[in-house]
Amino acid sequence: MACLMYHFPSVDIKHKTNGRMDKIEHRTVATNGINMHIASTGTGPVILFLHGFPELWYSWRHQLLSLSSVGYRCIAPDLRGYGNSDAPRPVSEYTGLHVVGDLIGLLDSLGIDMVFLVGHDWGAMIAWYFCSFRPDRVKALVNTSVPFLPRNPQGNLLQWFRALFGDDYYFLRFQEPGEAEDDFAQVDPKRLMIKFFTNFGPNTPLLPKGVGIKALPDPPSLPSWLSEEDINYYAEKFNLTGFTGGLNYYRATAINWELMAPWTGSPITVPAKFIVGDLDLLYNIPGLKDHIHNGGFKKDVPLLEEVVVMEGVAHFLQQEKPEEVSKHIYDFVKKF
Repeated sequence: MACLMYHFPSVDIKHKTNGRMDKIEHRTVATNGINMHIASTGTGPVILFLHGFPELWYSWRHQLLSLSSVGYRCIAPDLRGYGNSDAPRPVSEYTGLHVVGDLIGLLDSLGIDMVFLVGHDWGAMIAWYFCSFRPDRVKALVNTSVPFLPRNPQGNLLQWFRALFGDDYYFLRFQEPGEAEDDFAQVDPKRLMIKFFTNFGPNTPLLPKGVGIKALPDPPSLPSWLSEEDINYYAEKFNLTGFTGGLNYYRATAINWELMAPWTGSPITVPAKFIVGDLDLLYNIPGLKDHIHNGGFKKDVPLLEEVVVMEGVAHFLQQEKPEEVSKHIYDFVKKF
């Protein structure tokens, strides 16, 4: 297994989105009891892109355009609870089994047998679940930001995070239904999205009770990789839908832990590549670098072929460095 520190050489894959977004088609597909919105473009072998929080299909806009231009059919859904897809209310309907069920139904509806799978953040978690449940539908996996974390029969992620960071850790603050939603409502939607996209670097995001999301600082200006148009798109969508659907993924953590008991000790058995920024908050959680680089990750994902650490890159790597991430995906999937 190779591990690379990546310095962004020039590449041929184009990633500019200006004037090209009209190439992306939008449709709604009925699957697993919900209506799912998908964005797609291109023809050829299928790459299925899974987004995280607080994101949408739009987070993969650069990759949809660049990888469709080199011979792939690229599909990025709004996962259940997000954007133009349905958002069931019960937390219990946001387990990995539900979301993977949505995706299998989507593929069946579109007549697609196997896909290359690409995930980020919660989308990466869902991609690991997908590969656990239905490896027969995955040609290969490129996952980003979140390494595979095998189920610990002694306790779930909530207990681990509480022991590491205390009750103010953002993941724990998102657990109480309605609390984070009320907190977010106190901040202008555009300002809120800017806070999210610029504060998930190496410093631990803590949201003290009574301060909440306002504890995250405002940047002096937008980073170069985010435009006003981008922020407006996210803000308008979340202003319409709210955040409950996305937050329910966090709130289903304990339920997922219970349901995943039969897969305790089960490895991921599809060819895989992992990409992470060295400034990503997850990469900087105590113990995770050791897990990723010193054998634990490879033990749990025996067909892991490569780990790439992108220097100077934080959590939203596919938007921060779209050209490089597109090339990393292409360089892996073209082998199959």
